[in-house]
This record gives sequence, C-alpha cells and structure tokens, in this order.
Amino acid sequence: MKLISIVLPCYNEEENIDVMYQRLQEITAAQSQYQFEFIFIDNCSQDQTPVILKALAAKDPRVKVIINARNFGHIRSPYYAMLQSTGDATILMATDLQDPPEMIPEFLKKWEEGFKVVAAIKPVSQESKVMFQIRKWYYRFVTRISEAKLIQNFTGFGLYDKKVMDALRKLDDPYPYFRGLISELGFKVAEVPFNQPRRIRGITKNNFYTLYDIAMLGITSHSKVPLRLATIFGFGLSILSFGLSIVFLILKLLFWKYFSMGVAPILIGLFFFSSVQLFFIGMLGEYIMAIHTQVLKRPLVVEDERVNFNKD
Repeated sequence: MKLISIVLPCYNEEENIDVMYQRLQEITAAQSQYQFEFIFIDNCSQDQTPVILKALAAKDPRVKVIINARNFGHIRSPYYAMLQSTGDATILMATDLQDPPEMIPEFLKKWEEGFKVVAAIKPVSQESKVMFQIRKWYYRFVTRISEAKLIQNFTGFGLYDKKVMDALRKLDDPYPYFRGLISELGFKVAEVPFNQPRRIRGITKNNFYTLYDIAMLGITSHSKVPLRLATIFGFGLSILSFGLSIVFLILKLLFWKYFSMGVAPILIGLFFFSSVQLFFIGMLGEYIMAIHTQVLKRPLVVEDERVNFNKD
C-alpha cells in the first residue's frame, strides 16, 4: 500500500487540532487503499498545543509530532516537517482548518493520474476582500518579474510526489520560498480550485512583518528585475538630470536678468532623487540579506522533541 504523509504545521492552535484530527480520520478512513501518517510540527506554541499533540500521538501511532526548540517562523518550520516525511506523496496543509481536508481525495485522484504536484489554488476566499485583492496583485506582480512562471493564488496547500520531495531535499535551502521552488523545479502541476473558508477558531498568526517577509522573499529568490531596474533608473535619471541642467543653463544665459530658477525645483528634485536612491538601496539590502542567510547555512529547525518517529 502507498503511504501518504500529511504534514500539519501549527502554532497556538489548541482550539483546532482535535477538530482537524477528527476530520482527517473520517476522510482517510474512506481511502482504504492507502496508508497515512500525520506529521504535526509545533513551532514552540505558548498554549496547550504540544500537550494535545502528544495525547493524540499516544493513542494513534500514525500521529508523529515534532516540537521545535523555539519559534523558527512560518517559512522554515513547515518546510522542515515536509522534509521529514517518508510517504510516496506528501500533503501540506494548515491546521487552522482554512485548508479543507475534504480536498485530499481530489488530490490523490490527480496524483494517480500522473501529476507530480497537485496545487490547491484559491480564486475566491472568505478572508478580507482588501487583503485578498492585495495578495492577488502581489501574485501577479511576482509572476511577471519571476524567471519561472509561478502558480497564481497558491499558498502551498497541496500534494507533492516523492520525486518532488527528493528534489527539494537536494536543494539544501536554509530559507526557502516554497511556492517559488515548486515552480522552479518544473514538475507537472494540476491546479485544483477551492474557496478558502474564514477562520472559525483562534486568531491568525500572520502580521504585517510576516507577510512582508514572505513577499520580499518571493521577489529576491526568483527575480533579478529589481536590481536591473536600479541600474536602468540610475542611467535614465542621470540623463534626465544632465538634460535639465543644460536647459536651465541655456535659459539663464539667454535671460540672465529675468530667469530665476527658485528654490522649489531644487527641493522637489532633491527629495525625488533621494527617495529613488533610498528605495533601491533598501531593495539592494533585501538581496544582501538573502545572500547573508544563504551563507550562514543555519539549520531550518532545531528540535526539542519528536514523538512516534521510531514506530515506522
């Protein structure tokens, strides 16, 4: 029987774990042609999440638990858990119930048809309309500037064949933009649309910084366009500045007594050029930070404890 690994990252999800586990039980029981393992990775929760996970693992040997030594962030922790999977296919889904486990049978069907990646995409969502529109614009923007065609409205929720997982293990990326890596690898992808439900229990763990972090990671990991724009802008603005200076010089020479440039153009030009410089210096800093992270080669996660991994 083929083994399916279901990876479930969580952080302060004590209200959702039991409900998620029950729904997974019902769905996987109907898929009797497969074996399943459930890999929960807890990102150093401050509530009862680790206790609940250990209780589930005690009564069900298929439940495997990794407890992180500290909070390693929403990018590294889920990716690390996926690398620990041993299944013929691996399914990644959030524990907050916004990724419906009822989609698992559809994932498996597409996988059996020969697709190495089955990506759940959300053309519609019950989240904030403003937030959803911002995400949509971001996906379009990154796709336009990326060297590989990224999957639109894709959060990582989906199924990945063992060949995909083996390819990811060889990359050894200490801070991966997972959605971009899937596109970079070039495996055959099946897209399965779904309507993402609103979170019912608990509160979202995302904030402005975490969203900004993953947005900049997507840009710096898969596009050189911002760096090229800095060069193009610098060259273009230098030509514009030189041209304007020649025009002002000619006007001053022709109308020496009447032409006065004034302070306003100087201030406007100063603030404009300064803002352009600061923007591209900041962008350059993002790329340097990405290089710095790669050079340090720190581990994705340091484990404090793991449960049931010796019961294969």
